[in-house]
Amino acid sequence: MTEASGQRICDRFRGFLPVVVDVETGGFVAATDAILEIAATIVRMDEDGNLGVHRTFNFHVKPFEGANIEQAALDFTGIDPWHPFREAVDEAQAFDELFKVVRKEVRDQSCNRAILVGHNAHFDAGFVNAAVERCAIKRNPFHPFSFFDTATLAGLAYGQTVLAKACKEAGVAFDNAEAHSAAYDAERTAELFCEIVNRWKDSGGWMPAFS
Repeated sequence: MTEASGQRICDRFRGFLPVVVDVETGGFVAATDAILEIAATIVRMDEDGNLGVHRTFNFHVKPFEGANIEQAALDFTGIDPWHPFREAVDEAQAFDELFKVVRKEVRDQSCNRAILVGHNAHFDAGFVNAAVERCAIKRNPFHPFSFFDTATLAGLAYGQTVLAKACKEAGVAFDNAEAHSAAYDAERTAELFCEIVNRWKDSGGWMPAFS
């Protein structure tokens, strides 16, 4: 057994479980603009300490009552909030179901709580926190103000901060025609995050000590 064998994700990030989140929205203001899609990608660690994408959970979300939706945002994402086959759910239901998945993964991986990973993570975290407050959710599994930002990490690792360009440098396939779907962007961001963390490990970066 190598020194790295048997590693646990709870030992890698100070007890935090990284969960990659992407939201597609009706604008840029978390307090007033609608969440239209949300996705969360779970990553897991193998026995050699390498991160990999496990599974993605996503929801189409109905705009909350009184939500602002900018036409420019719809033009950018290509989302039609009123499409009859969209199968959207209420915001409270989407977050309730998503948070149940995250809390279970936190328990299963012996972590203390989840930490949001996002590309320009402050944007996604702002919308998540606004929805938590709006829906009066009592058990938010995510740290309220700490997160991992792959735009920053990719700038350090690859000299790129745009998701598509960072993915290209990291060898992660990226299709611009599929972009701006929450599920697609979350999965590509998760792959990018895993590549950066694994590259750091392989280059001799920090790893937890094992007896």
